[in-house]
Amino acid sequence: MTREYLKKAAKTASTDAGDVRNKVQTILDEIETGREDAALRYAKEFDRYDGEIILSPAAIEAAAAQISQKLKDDIHFAHDNVKRFAEQQKKSLTDFEYEMAPGFIAGQKSIPVQAAGCYVPGGRYSHIASAIMTVTTAKVAGCKNIAVCSPPRPGIGINPAIIYTAHVCGADRILALGGVQGVAVMAFGLFDLPPSDIIVGPGNQFVAEAKRILFGRVGIDMFAGPTDSLIIADKTADAEIVAADLVGQAEHGYNSPVWLVTDDANLAAQVMERVPSLIAALPETNRENAEAAWRDYAEIVLCPDREEMARCSDDYAPEHLTVQAADLDWWLDNLNCYGSLFLGEETTVAYGDKASGTNHVLPTSGAAKYTGGLSVHKFLKIVTWQRATRAASKQTAIATARISRLEGMEGHARTADIRLAKYFPKENFDLSSSDE
Repeated sequence: MTREYLKKAAKTASTDAGDVRNKVQTILDEIETGREDAALRYAKEFDRYDGEIILSPAAIEAAAAQISQKLKDDIHFAHDNVKRFAEQQKKSLTDFEYEMAPGFIAGQKSIPVQAAGCYVPGGRYSHIASAIMTVTTAKVAGCKNIAVCSPPRPGIGINPAIIYTAHVCGADRILALGGVQGVAVMAFGLFDLPPSDIIVGPGNQFVAEAKRILFGRVGIDMFAGPTDSLIIADKTADAEIVAADLVGQAEHGYNSPVWLVTDDANLAAQVMERVPSLIAALPETNRENAEAAWRDYAEIVLCPDREEMARCSDDYAPEHLTVQAADLDWWLDNLNCYGSLFLGEETTVAYGDKASGTNHVLPTSGAAKYTGGLSVHKFLKIVTWQRATRAASKQTAIATARISRLEGMEGHARTADIRLAKYFPKENFDLSSSDE
């Protein structure tokens, strides 16, 4: 028995991908040339907002006054978890030096980028958690300047909870700008911001395309597509919980794939029967997203055994991977491609999305085959250094000269020659290419 698709997606993440590149490129070019005036023009056109762009301390304080203490407590709880997890990540990366040969020392050092730009969505949903995930992680890494851009509501401004969260987590500047114009302002260093060295955070297809175009000029966290989620479940799983978890992720957007991989046909049937009623019980906007995602993008795959289930999951390389199956340690040891892993019924993707401590900015569209998600390491440059005594440099200089000549790079070879001649004037060296 091979894999059997009990439900097959009618569409893929690329089916509805519009050609937004030209439009985004035009906006970026105009803002780079027109600077603040162009950014304000696009803010008025797309955000329908002409209020304060850079939030003053008074505006931040006013936003905090609108937040209930209960929500503040929840924000601080989530921030503390993400901060402590990021601190442990930072500890896992250590500077070192190693004596390659007597007198020849090489080393590694991690240096935080100076300026980070964090994009926090605020359109369909106000992503408080995205402010926590991006700003906190940049702060722990040691970034000196952290800017946040979030789309304002027409005539209102940024959601007060996003403002409060960004401030608590350590943002130095908070700007009421959304979309391409927000990304551009951080990248180009407008409104007295230092130009961002890296731009991170989720966003719509226009935000994602802006980051894609700017990549190289600035660093980015990753190329992001629609969020996706996969659940591995066996006969021990609770079908009601599996169905609820699938629906919970499907509400992200109309094109957010959710997948179930199982070796139990009975469980699959129960889940397929239960999902529609769970979707129907959602609020209208959430329901519309989940209905479309389930109808057009969801898949249910029946596999013969857990080994094939693991292979199937790795083929999908999901952004979020949940395992509700026996022997969780086996799955931890045998699964290789995922953005973040949730082991057991007692945890769920929403925990990681909001408050448990691991980051929710994760690789989508199969990118988990080659990269992980946002971490403190993304804000750190891993650089190397070396030093040597003259005696220790001898053999390295000889090898460098020979290899360089074999490659045809005579100028490189002569930088080694000149040192050998200076440091060891009485010695003769064979510095012809290695194959002569």
